[in-house]
Amino acid sequence: MKKIFTILLLFGGLLMSGCSDWLDVQPKDKQSTDMYWESSEDVEAILAQGYSRLRDCVPYIIDWGELRGSSVIVPVRSTPAGQIQNFTVLPSTSAVQWGTFYQVIGMANAVLKYAPGVIEKDESYYQSQMDSHLTEAYFLRGLSYLYLVRNFREVPLITEPYVDDAMPTDVPKSSEVEILEQIKSDVRAALATDAAKETFNGTWATKGRATKWALYALMAETCLWAEDYEECVTYADYLINSTAPIRPVFMSTPGQWYNMFYPGNSNESIFEIQYDETNYAQGGGSPSKLLPYGSDVTVNTYMYSEPMTIRLINEFYQNQDEVNRTYYGSFAGITYTSYPENGIIWKYSGLGVADREAVRTILDANYIIYRMADVMLMKAEALIRIGGSANWTEALAIINRIRERSELRPRDEVSAENINEATEEILLEMLLDERDMEFAAEGKRWYDLLRYGKQQNFKYKSRFKILIMENNLTAESRWLGSVLDNDNAWYLPIPASDISTNSLLKQNPYYE
Repeated sequence: MKKIFTILLLFGGLLMSGCSDWLDVQPKDKQSTDMYWESSEDVEAILAQGYSRLRDCVPYIIDWGELRGSSVIVPVRSTPAGQIQNFTVLPSTSAVQWGTFYQVIGMANAVLKYAPGVIEKDESYYQSQMDSHLTEAYFLRGLSYLYLVRNFREVPLITEPYVDDAMPTDVPKSSEVEILEQIKSDVRAALATDAAKETFNGTWATKGRATKWALYALMAETCLWAEDYEECVTYADYLINSTAPIRPVFMSTPGQWYNMFYPGNSNESIFEIQYDETNYAQGGGSPSKLLPYGSDVTVNTYMYSEPMTIRLINEFYQNQDEVNRTYYGSFAGITYTSYPENGIIWKYSGLGVADREAVRTILDANYIIYRMADVMLMKAEALIRIGGSANWTEALAIINRIRERSELRPRDEVSAENINEATEEILLEMLLDERDMEFAAEGKRWYDLLRYGKQQNFKYKSRFKILIMENNLTAESRWLGSVLDNDNAWYLPIPASDISTNSLLKQNPYYE
């Protein structure tokens, strides 16, 4: 099955090789488009190309999700990634282009529009198969829009494929609320037919294609972003409390932690972008290619910031048993004793926790979008926001369960016994700390901080600013403080090329 889908990916690449921007995701000649959608294989080919384009998004996912949070940094400030990190990015900066995400959306739109018509032409294409394909397209579109809305806040909402010159090319931005509602509508539509698969043929496909579990995770995160905390808990529990024979499960045994990254596609994984040693790794965006590990820090494009490294060191040495100390999953500092060497990112390139100097020569690590620990901590965050001693006690138990898996002692600032003496702010920052270390270099830190800073009518804006400024040692502090005062600067600029070609697009006011 993996070989077949790989062929489809390559076929889709040939089919779409002439596409250069986010509007050109199907042939402009409508007649050729009608002629193309003839069989189930045609639907599979475009769907496969959507996954292929999602793979191309990984460099943006890393830059956008990590650098502004400054737990992961790029040492060279003059690069496009460095400009994102220090909030000096411009609309023309190459690292803020959104076209690849819109290509994924375009592939999904095409499947959603044309797959139903294929049933009339291909007798072997059954309704159940088509409905399953639609669930994957809804997921790809929803996930892409979630990345866009978290980084640009307002973006054009495109739900139709561009197939001829009759389609409008000038499209205004939709609001954040509208985008989030579209994502939730897509997930509900995907789940309504009960066609979303729990498994595909082969582990790689179960973890690399959109399952029912992936839709639950996407919905939980979207609801968390939209401040729909009760609904976030509901969808998180669909995963956490599932009793299905084959399902994603939290791997509680400490020694299993690294299996998530090598060889990957672990039991804990919900959805990860697939790479392999032959076709997609050595010259592409695999995280082990983008975030290599080596004692020569000059070859490491990304690394942990010094404050982040200190936090990992403190956890590793202060919280673990002196005799049975094993590891904290994200930390490689047992090999190197000083910064910057002990700030090197190890998790994507190592062979295992026993020997952190042994590095894989095949740079084929998958990129994990969702795993069970993430969903569990989404639920914990929602419970903290909902409030009440029972919810706070459950949230604390989730945080400590994650720590137990990493062989860390429970947090001692708050316990179940004195939970009523805690505050929402204390618990949220405990959760932020845990997410920071558990998901280091997994593209989540900036969104965690941004939720903290913007939700509940900017209730914790001042603490949001402090957390960023404490970690970002590459930007001048007065500059950084003044930028962060303007919440429009928390989002990326609309790409200059799209402003010039779309007369209805309005630039983020901060960048005008």
